Order: sequence, then C-alpha cells, then structure tokens
Amino acid sequence: MSLHRLLPLFDRARASDRPLVLATVIRTGGSTYAKPGAQMLIADDGEYAGLLSGGCLEGDLREHARGVAATGTARIVSYDMRSSHDALFGIGAGCEGAMDVLLTRHGPESEGWQPLTFMQSAYRSGHSSRVAFVIASRRSEVPLGTSFPADGAPAFFPADEKIFRPLHEAAIRANDNSCAQWEGSNIELFVAAIPPPPHIVLLGGGPDARPVATLADFLGWRVTVMDHRPANLDAALFPAHTVLVESAAADVAQALDLDEFSAAIVMSHHLDSDLQYLRALATTSVPYVGLLGPAARREKLLGDLGDPAPALRARLRAPVGLDIGARTPESIALAIVGEIHAALAGRGGRPFSEIIAGAVV
Repeated sequence: MSLHRLLPLFDRARASDRPLVLATVIRTGGSTYAKPGAQMLIADDGEYAGLLSGGCLEGDLREHARGVAATGTARIVSYDMRSSHDALFGIGAGCEGAMDVLLTRHGPESEGWQPLTFMQSAYRSGHSSRVAFVIASRRSEVPLGTSFPADGAPAFFPADEKIFRPLHEAAIRANDNSCAQWEGSNIELFVAAIPPPPHIVLLGGGPDARPVATLADFLGWRVTVMDHRPANLDAALFPAHTVLVESAAADVAQALDLDEFSAAIVMSHHLDSDLQYLRALATTSVPYVGLLGPAARREKLLGDLGDPAPALRARLRAPVGLDIGARTPESIALAIVGEIHAALAGRGGRPFSEIIAGAVV
C-alpha cells in the first residue's frame, strides 16, 4: 500500500470537515489483489483513493462505507471469490481469493483526525509507523474499530490510558500486518504497518534526471536532486516536492547525509563530478548506487577511484537500469526506476513468466 495516494483526499476532507472511512484489509485467503495492511479512503460522497482490488470490490465497499460514515459504527465486510460459480455480484473477478476489510470512520471528532494525522505525519517525514485496530471486542469501552499507535511512543490514546496501556503493549509485540490477541481478554487487534517511502538522490540534475524524478514522485518516493550548475536546478522543471541542492560534487558529503538515502543515481555527465560522487558514496551504506554510462566509463571511474573501489563495486549498478531496450530519456528513466524498485524489494527484475512453481528457471 502506498499512503501517498490517500493523502490528497485526506487533505481535502480535513479542509472541508467532512468525514472519511478508512478501509483496512485485515485478513486474506487465496489469491487477492491486496494483502493484509492495504488501505483505501472513502469519502462520504463516494469518492475514494487507493485500491483493494482491481476495481471489482470498490463499488460495494463504497456502499458499506456510506453506512459507517453516517453512523460512526465500524464494521467488517467479508468477500469470498473462491467459489467456481463466482456468486459474488457476478463480477467474474477470477481472483479466487477471500478478504476481510475493516471499515472505520474518521473525522473532526476523532481526536484531531487520528490515526490519519499520525500516519500522514510519519509518512511525510520519512518515518515508518504502525497503527493497531480493534477487530474483535466484547468490551463496550473498546469498541470495534478503535485505533491507536502501535509503537514505543504512542502519539495518542483514544480513551483512558489505563485501559489502553496493556492493549498498546500487545500491539507492540505483534508482527506487522497481522492479528494479535490481548492475553486474558476478548479483544483482538490488527496491526497495520506503514513503511516510509524510499528516498532517492539524483547526483546530477540535467534533462535526463527530470523524468527519473517524475516517475519516482509518481510512485510516492521522496526525491532529492543535487548539482553544481544552478541552471539544472530550476524548480519549475521538477515535481513540486523535489528537494533541490546546489553544491559542488566535492562537497556532497557535507551538503547531504548520504546514509539516509535508499538509492543514489550518479548522472552528472561530468567525469570529475561523477568521480567525486562515487568517492563519497563508497564510504556510505547506501544499498543501491547507479551510474549512468557504458561499462568502459564505469571501469575508468573505478580505476581512478583506487582503494575505495572494491567497497563500492558490489553495490554499483552500471550501466544503471534494467535491460528494456531504453533509448529515450523517458524510457531510460523507466529502466532506472524499475531497477531501483526491484532492488529495494529484494527482487531480480525477472519476468513473472520465468517463475514456475515458485522456482526461477
């Protein structure tokens, strides 16, 4: 689930004081589009953001959400498409999966729009967050849908802290995107984990960096661009949230905390600048380092780098990107962002058609 798709709707609803319904997948079985922890937001007028299926279930969820928005009473909606007859709405989804979805209302009355405010703040600051939802309860003071942070420093509690302290401790012990029981009680929790967006740095802001920034921004990633040439850092040429840094390549370690980035792409088209960038990156823990240009250029730069080269080579993707036959700046950007996505997900970027019975051939 990518929270950035939900946030614009949240911002609009909060500005107009109109309630939202948060839909959270809490259980699945078989083959499903979304997995436990996936979420979408539904406005009281039926507008929604996010997907829990390929568009098969969203219409029905909107109808259930209207009731939750009107009454404030949370509910769990269950779908089972494992029947060969596909009796569910006659949608013919062919997913052969089952899904339980928790619907909870959130609005101005929800202690400052919690937990959405907490989730938004953590996500936009680049931090992970975990939120616990009560998915079964026989205690009136802890109704279905009650939510609170499931981390070590709770930002809010929905009611009496004495009641929720043991619930909070149970949530901390729970695995991400899974259910947990509060020992000695009839309360069950689901803990949703919201990971921070990847943060990538483009070391070089020329024309071919702009489509990379655009695609990364579309995915909800945080993007920083650094260049020593002011003309390459025109904010009008990059997505609105891009951080632009003007600095000499030799000063990159002072200008940026490189260890905070998930990936770095060296693409200044300036040999000495690229060497300075690689020298700084060799001493960092950045897991993915991409270098634009052919293999011969890579070997020259590594040769010039000298002793730090071995520490960098294992993380270096050069030429950067997947082999998709890219020739234009836009298709090269697609190849680069695709390879970063695969690398951060721990995948090799192979076609699904090569995966047979769980084994890559």
